[in-house]
Amino acid sequence: MPANLSPEYKAAEAAFRKARDPKERLDGLREMLRTIPKHKGTDHLQADIKRRIKELSEELEAPKKGPAHSGPSFVVRPEGAAQLALIGPPNSGKSSLHVRLTGSNAHIAPYPFTTQHPEPGMMSHEDVHFQLVDLPAVSPEHPVPWLATALQSADACLLVVDLSDSACVEQVQAAHAVLAQKRVTLTEHWGDSPRNVAAGDEDPFALRLPALMLANKADLIADMETEVEAFRELTGLCYPALAVSANTGHGLGEVGSWLLAHLGVVRVYTKAPGRPPDKHRPFTLRRGQTIEDVARLVHKDLVRSLRYARVWGKSGFDGQQVGREHPVADGDVVELHT
Repeated sequence: MPANLSPEYKAAEAAFRKARDPKERLDGLREMLRTIPKHKGTDHLQADIKRRIKELSEELEAPKKGPAHSGPSFVVRPEGAAQLALIGPPNSGKSSLHVRLTGSNAHIAPYPFTTQHPEPGMMSHEDVHFQLVDLPAVSPEHPVPWLATALQSADACLLVVDLSDSACVEQVQAAHAVLAQKRVTLTEHWGDSPRNVAAGDEDPFALRLPALMLANKADLIADMETEVEAFRELTGLCYPALAVSANTGHGLGEVGSWLLAHLGVVRVYTKAPGRPPDKHRPFTLRRGQTIEDVARLVHKDLVRSLRYARVWGKSGFDGQQVGREHPVADGDVVELHT
């Protein structure tokens, strides 16, 4: 990262890092290009920004070109409480898990590199939905040029590994090497807002994604706990792990509850004055978000006219009047007043 970057550029970069929606990311890139100091020390970064603007613009404009467009989009717009990318070596069972967890029509076959394009699907857990995106296998033998672009909108990833395969250690290490070349790092650290990029004066496009390892094909392994510990010792990777089986369904019920707890998802239910709350379709936020964020989710124009809110739930006593900066808690019922 070149020195002497202006505060205006740094603010634009921070906004870009926080953006998940592809359109917001494109706006962030354009603002970064507008505000970046134009001197020799930023030439490389300017070129990188321009390239990303061109690629993302083409992706977003592709649906407007109609049937003549050459192929499907590689950008999946985030939906639901969070977007999780399914990644892993060839034949690890990603697509089979995707089908079992989401009911999608992902193509499944007993040979590698079946998945060629991003395949989104929704996984339900209680009253929230997680978007799972099945991606092509990560392997040096089958490079995917757009993989990093597809991961930009993800909140975290599910690393699918077949520990019954004797080559799994080498396959996962090779996959990590491929991701590193694309400036993507997987981490075992999860927090309230887990998705982040390198901070400070580092590469603004370096992406860090928390990973949950799904040890697939648990029905083929007698002692999965021992296998997971051996895998961790051999690879040095300490991702949290769940033993699952796409074949039998073993452990799949734990995935949603694990994500709900570790992504810091907060469910907020809204109500109109004098009416009961709608307890069927919550708005989903993250810990630390506020009444103002709830209003923005209800309608972007509501933020400007919001005067106060009343809250029922963990974040305040029943009917408490609060301001727009009041942090909400999971299960809160909110009544917005303009």
